[in-house]
Amino acid sequence: MIRHAVAHRQQSMVAIKALTFVMFMMFAMTTDSVGLIIPEIIKTFRLSMTAAGTFQYATMAGIALAGFFLGHLADTLGRKPTIVAGLTLFAISSYLFAAGNSFVYFSILLAVSGIGIGVFKTGALALIGDLSKSTKEHTSLMNTVEGFFGVGSIIGPAVLARLLATGASWKGLYVLAGTICAVLILIALGARYPHTMKSGQESMDLKHTVAAMSNRYALAFSLGAFLYVAAEAAVYVWMPTLLAGYRGPAAALVAYSISIFFILRSAGRFVGSWMLQRFYWTSVLALFSGVILICFVGAVMGGPGAAVYLLPLSGLFMSVIYPSINSKGISCFPKSEHGSVAGVILFFTCLSAVLGPLAMGAISDAMGHPKYGFMLATAFAGLLFAGLLMNWIFDPTRELLSRLDRTEYS
Repeated sequence: MIRHAVAHRQQSMVAIKALTFVMFMMFAMTTDSVGLIIPEIIKTFRLSMTAAGTFQYATMAGIALAGFFLGHLADTLGRKPTIVAGLTLFAISSYLFAAGNSFVYFSILLAVSGIGIGVFKTGALALIGDLSKSTKEHTSLMNTVEGFFGVGSIIGPAVLARLLATGASWKGLYVLAGTICAVLILIALGARYPHTMKSGQESMDLKHTVAAMSNRYALAFSLGAFLYVAAEAAVYVWMPTLLAGYRGPAAALVAYSISIFFILRSAGRFVGSWMLQRFYWTSVLALFSGVILICFVGAVMGGPGAAVYLLPLSGLFMSVIYPSINSKGISCFPKSEHGSVAGVILFFTCLSAVLGPLAMGAISDAMGHPKYGFMLATAFAGLLFAGLLMNWIFDPTRELLSRLDRTEYS
């Protein structure tokens, strides 16, 4: 009887993990295809780079606001209701893309879909803590989850490229994502989620989220996420524009540059999940961020001829940075607070995904060439490397993570 119960519980955990993996893959299909949609929007509505970037800004603004104002729902209502509510909102907004054809309409839907993503993503991020047995396993699992996000980043642009090649609308990608989401909702409703650890504190609310923002660990990891995402978004949002006029010997790679970037990033996350089980995370992040900086410096100094190789290659080394920063930031808190803290880090993540490309687009418009925007992205990569190098040298969270391993995961 006991053996049967244990086996059933293990099967439930496998099912919940699989559901979480596919969830991240599904929404990445849309969010990481924006670099290919923006040129279509520019042609259709005759917009500047800054204005067309709304397709990036609106989604990320919605995710950021949901992360900050609604992140606590994962702690208050529970993981399952939060995930189902967010998935439902995302599915509805995705299907509605087929019903309109104006830039303002699309922008509103993108913001609404972003709110849905923010809700179910904070629920899923909090759930990862419930599924983990140590802070080290938490980081490894987070990399695996983000690896599936990377798979979605490959599938989305590939599907979109096929749609555009056949003369179909890019809106078909959102209809496909909405359909996958509807299936996930049905599965989530029937799944048995693990018990969420509760603390003796008062119930979580927005005030608790605000209080988390004053915590030095939450702020430090949020800043790291901000700098990383600003550099990453530079590649998948503006790399196609930077390489648009390239006619050199690697011209054939331009059409596949984003796909190569996402393939390398996805592969790197699965490898990173293995690496972080065997090597200490601070050294891995410092080393990889240094190589990212080298790629950006080389792309700026070498021009499109170097960027066509170096910017996609940077995806391999970006792979473990964000999942590990996110995981360690969340792991610095008790499991009962994971939803709120995940919301804080997600807020800064998406704030960067809005402000980074916006600043790059504005600088590129003002100076007349996207290379100037990539100079700003290189500065972000430099600051990220400096911060992770200091983190490697001083390792300020070692004692805290060790204590939480004993009290929260044992």
